Amino acid sequence: MKKMNWNEGWQFSKAAVGGAKDAAPGEQVDLPHTWNGTDGQDGGNDYYRGACCYRKTLQKHNKEDEEVYLEFEGVNSSADLYVNGRLLAHHDGGYSTWRCNITEALGEENEICVQVDNAPNDHVYPQMADFTFYGGIYRNVSLLYVNRTRFDLDYFGGPGVAVTPTVEGKDARIAVEAFVSGTTGGESLLFTVWDGEEKVAEVQTPASAPAAGLRIENVHLWNGRQDPHLYTLKAVLTHGERQLDEREVRFGCRSFAIDPEKGFILNGESYPLRGVSRHQDRPKKGNALSRADHVEDMDLICEMGANTIRLAHYQHDQYFYDLCDERGMVVWAEIPYISQHMENGRENTISQMTELVIQNYNHPSIVVWGLSNEITMNGAANPDLLENHRILNELCHELDNTRLTTVAVVSMCGIDEEYLTIPDVISYNHYFGWYGGDTSMNGEFFDNFHARYPHRAVGMSEYGCEALNWHTSNPEQGDYTEEYQAYYHEELIKQLFTRPFIWATHVWNMFDFAADARAEGGEDGMNHKGLVTFDRKYKKDSFYAYKAWLSHEPFVHICGKRYVDRVEEVTKVTVYSNQPRVELLVNGESLGKKESPEHFFYFDVPNRGESVLTALAGECRDESHIRKVDTFNEAYRMKETGDVINWFDISTPEGYFSINDKMGDIMATARGKLFLLELGGILMKKKKSGGKEQEGGPAGFSMNEGMIKMMSGFSVKRMLNMLGTAGLEPLTADEILDINRKLNKIKKK
Repeated sequence: MKKMNWNEGWQFSKAAVGGAKDAAPGEQVDLPHTWNGTDGQDGGNDYYRGACCYRKTLQKHNKEDEEVYLEFEGVNSSADLYVNGRLLAHHDGGYSTWRCNITEALGEENEICVQVDNAPNDHVYPQMADFTFYGGIYRNVSLLYVNRTRFDLDYFGGPGVAVTPTVEGKDARIAVEAFVSGTTGGESLLFTVWDGEEKVAEVQTPASAPAAGLRIENVHLWNGRQDPHLYTLKAVLTHGERQLDEREVRFGCRSFAIDPEKGFILNGESYPLRGVSRHQDRPKKGNALSRADHVEDMDLICEMGANTIRLAHYQHDQYFYDLCDERGMVVWAEIPYISQHMENGRENTISQMTELVIQNYNHPSIVVWGLSNEITMNGAANPDLLENHRILNELCHELDNTRLTTVAVVSMCGIDEEYLTIPDVISYNHYFGWYGGDTSMNGEFFDNFHARYPHRAVGMSEYGCEALNWHTSNPEQGDYTEEYQAYYHEELIKQLFTRPFIWATHVWNMFDFAADARAEGGEDGMNHKGLVTFDRKYKKDSFYAYKAWLSHEPFVHICGKRYVDRVEEVTKVTVYSNQPRVELLVNGESLGKKESPEHFFYFDVPNRGESVLTALAGECRDESHIRKVDTFNEAYRMKETGDVINWFDISTPEGYFSINDKMGDIMATARGKLFLLELGGILMKKKKSGGKEQEGGPAGFSMNEGMIKMMSGFSVKRMLNMLGTAGLEPLTADEILDINRKLNKIKKK
């Protein structure tokens, strides 16, 4: 097979023109490309979702006995491929590889047209989620020139060879299966296993029986971050002396288990999985990334010390899975069956799961297939939802009996639901301490679950809180400061990392990412829960809290470097380090040395004039500055966006509620509960213009008990500011103040 990159010189039109050959030329672009790099990141939930067209001319160059394929590694979210006006392929699903044999439609000069559509519909996932659905051909496109007898290119976008290693004592048994097409009966397959430059096993078999077994003696295990050793399998398809096609795939030999009491076990040893989730997008680029972008992401994750990544909420680039193999990351891979179950979407969940498993089967990094994420937003008892999960669970085990299945469960889903019994293991998405409740509730939940179901493995698939460049010496839940985010993660680390039965923990999220419907924290269109900023330029303090627990590279970090101006006479300074002892100096004068088994060191620092802070830990050193000021620096306080409501506009009569009060406190009174339930009904009817009404509200949410419980820690004002996330029209300042006036008439307890 000859593979040629075909990314350059496309004509892009923001119009649905299908296979029409007389369409006007558009803007010239090179791939990868998205049309939502700007409007999908600026807030308002108004980014363009519709059909666009990519065109390019192809000269016929294939030989007489060659066939020509076009390979697309990612087109979001549906695509129609036309060659010379003739529709040859349709593909639903924006994150997987798909191919089309275009040989029969080719003339001497050919117009290739790809119509791409990310418009809302009721059958292709995702349709509701807290991230931007970037439209475009945002991964590589290649031309493939192949022999008519070849490794199969039509088998769900897979590599054509599946390798299944099984560790047996000091050795490994390697089962190999090839998928071939166009054979005539005289072909054979030669499978060779290489360890670097050394050939360690070889077997030949007729192509009519394209499966074989090999054995590696004294196998070198793939052993996570400490030793991610990879082998290469080379498969050659021949007919007599003629080589027809070949493939090379890498694989690793490892065993793993997930124990309800001991957590994750790799190669027979306890291996606690502590890491992050990853969204892939970047400023202006969206999902149209370069390989350098992927490497930078992996370098940052490795620097933090993580050993696992949840690749959410869709299939990621094959290159990133390769990096996970090479760096020893243990991976959770999933499809975008998320938030809102669609009765017309079952076929799409099956096709996306089939592609995910077949295309990624050989990656040793992957240990679980994720069936869905927060899919019970509207309840867990829907019979169609349950059947869909059983089908996906069985499908995963049919396609791959070596890995387990899992789901990411929305916080308010009860632990007794039948839905939780379908996959092999589960994880919960909890935001106690951010979306309601307080941080202490996280550990309490897992203790209760473990006591109730000691034989079920449970993990934490999402947890986090948002932080921008806002600062305070008195952090509070919901203030979006870097200081509260640091406090939150300190507390979560202490609770989660000390419970060995939790099989995996994944911070939400490694990087800030775009969610165009969001209007939070003073910057619209973004989810700021990342440990690292959207542009990858700044590591928030919480990044170093994890580095202190997970990384073996000695370091020390002073928190609050962006918080220079401080009004208090004595200020608290936090230092993170993985060293046993830290000393803090102020203008060269030592405040003493401290030890902390939790890696978090707290110092009370006199705040006078300009101060240079120096932290010393072993051979490591870090420095920062603070300055005494008389009045609080307003540059550190969160700025509202949209229709701004100043604090002095909000009337707060003593003994009565206002929009500054928490929903849980208001719900605790009879009149308050009635008012909020009435308000919820009104808001659920306030759908986006042009939006489609869904069961339970325009975005599929229902104001059930679980939803109310999760939102109890929100102030009414914060809840109203988040309406765009649920697909609802934001309220005007006048509407919000009218709600405040009505609350002012309801007495507190």
